[in-house]
Amino acid sequence: MSLPSTYFPSWLIEWMQARGIVLWGAADLGNFSTPRDERGQAFPCAISWAVPMDPQIMVSIQNGPNQSYADSYTRVNAMINRLSGDLATEIRSRGYGAGPLAASVRTDTVKIGGEFPHKTAATRAGLGWIGRHCQLITRAFGSWVRLGTVFTDMVLPCGPSMDRGFCGRCARCVEACPAKALKGAAWYPGIPREDILDAHACDRWKKEHWHRFNQGHVCGICSAVCPYGLKFLEKSRKNDLHRV
Repeated sequence: MSLPSTYFPSWLIEWMQARGIVLWGAADLGNFSTPRDERGQAFPCAISWAVPMDPQIMVSIQNGPNQSYADSYTRVNAMINRLSGDLATEIRSRGYGAGPLAASVRTDTVKIGGEFPHKTAATRAGLGWIGRHCQLITRAFGSWVRLGTVFTDMVLPCGPSMDRGFCGRCARCVEACPAKALKGAAWYPGIPREDILDAHACDRWKKEHWHRFNQGHVCGICSAVCPYGLKFLEKSRKNDLHRV
C-alpha cells in the first residue's frame, strides 16, 4: 500500500448505503497473515461490515437455539457471501485486488476456525471489541450481528482499531454458557483465543445437544444474554412504537 488515504472513495460509501450497511470500516492487516492474492501477495487491508440479526429472534434463544434462529443464521450468512462476492467484483473492476472471506466456513477442523477471523478484521476496523463470549460486540447492535470481510490492496483510511473491551465486570455470557466453555478472561488485542474460549468444549456441546439445528453448528445462548444486545432490542422496540 502507498500512503494511507484520509477518506473513503465516494463509490464505496454509496455502495454501502445502497445496501443498507451502516456499520463498516477498513482494517490495516499489514501485521497479520492474510490470504494471498493472484500474485501470491498477502492482502494488506480488509473492508469489514456488520449485518444485524433480527433482535426478536436473538432474544428468543436465551435458553437454546430454535429453528427460526438456525434459518436466520443460514439466510444472513448467504446474504453476506453474496455481498462479499459483489463487493470484490466491484473492487476488481476498479483495478484493485480483492478477495472475499466466506461467512462461517470452517477450514481448520483441529483448531475449529476459518481461513481468517472476521472478528480480527472487525476490531482492526474499529467496529467493536471482543466480549468474554469470544464474539464481536458493537455499540449499535451488541453481538447480535454477522460479519462480512473482503480483503483488498486498495488504499483506505483504516481504523482506528479497538485496543480494549467495554464489558466491565459483566460475565452474563460466561454464566449462561451450558458447555462451560467460556473462561471469563477480558479481551485485549493479541490474547490467544484459548484464553477466552474452549472451542472444543463449545463444539462438542452444540453437536451433542443442538445437532438438529444446522448439524450442531449454532447455539447463540452466550450472545443472546449480552446486555449490549438487549439494549439493541429495547431500541428496536421503541422504534417500532414510534412507527405505529
